[in-house]
Amino acid sequence: MNSVIVLILAAYLDYIIGDPWGWPHPVRVMGWIISCFSKFALTYCYNPLTQRLAGILLGIFLVIGSGIFGYLIIQTTKSLHPLLGIAIEIILLASCFAAKSLRVAAQTVLQPLTLGKIQDARCTLSNYVGRDTENLTELEILRAVLETVTENAIDGVTAPLFYAIVGAFLPLIGPVPLALAYKASSTLDSMVGYPQAPYTYLGWFSARLEDGFTWIPCRLTVITIALLSGKPLHVIHICQRDAPNDPSPNSGWSECAYAATLGVQLGGTNWYRGVAKHKPLLGEATHPITPASIEQALQITRYCFLLWLGVMTLLLFAIKR
Repeated sequence: MNSVIVLILAAYLDYIIGDPWGWPHPVRVMGWIISCFSKFALTYCYNPLTQRLAGILLGIFLVIGSGIFGYLIIQTTKSLHPLLGIAIEIILLASCFAAKSLRVAAQTVLQPLTLGKIQDARCTLSNYVGRDTENLTELEILRAVLETVTENAIDGVTAPLFYAIVGAFLPLIGPVPLALAYKASSTLDSMVGYPQAPYTYLGWFSARLEDGFTWIPCRLTVITIALLSGKPLHVIHICQRDAPNDPSPNSGWSECAYAATLGVQLGGTNWYRGVAKHKPLLGEATHPITPASIEQALQITRYCFLLWLGVMTLLLFAIKR
């Protein structure tokens, strides 16, 4: 039952502390490796084939290496003292969750916005999104925050939990190695998984890898949100109608599930470095997006997380008996 204790305490640690700025974090190490390797590969790999091969090497090395590193550090610390090993396991797993970071990011944008300081809200929002924020209206800022919260709920909260749960059911593995491996794939995608230059070929494998890893937890999250909404058939219908129009195989589904549950509409025209990009509309604009909508979305993510954690605990206890 160590895995249950580790998961519950890691979830609580993320809830109360999150990722304090400046603290050592596995994602920062992953980011440093990706940055160094990318600079090397883009300097010495001159054609699409060699860049693709370099990207495959980077993806396999970082994902498998992160899982193995997590496993070895836990086993090493456990050999020194069992409680030290459990403490390290809890800290490493908590670093894979981003529920509090997501909540804090949303609140830091909403706080100046609700005080009428729209320029401060635009400036703060630019730290979290890639779109141009200089001329966004209040409604566009609210949409951007809600889209960020609903898209990152999967790769920052439920997907790491899914792989931690899978690891908890695997003998001798535990929740941390698979959660760290997923976090590596997510970090790769966020740093190099772009179709635009210079990462068109180098990041191709990382983008596909993250899409594959996220596919199952994303669909399970959509089903869970639909059940929590109290109107599952409606939510699933809206997702089936709108989500396939999104170019992403996962983020469109997660955003659409939240939009259908909240009765709001996401998507539309965004500007990136002065270039307009239209995202498909997701959901129906029954209600306007408000700060309360964003808080409700964060609450849904929290309920989803707790529900999965509770089901896992009951299953592990049932298996033990």
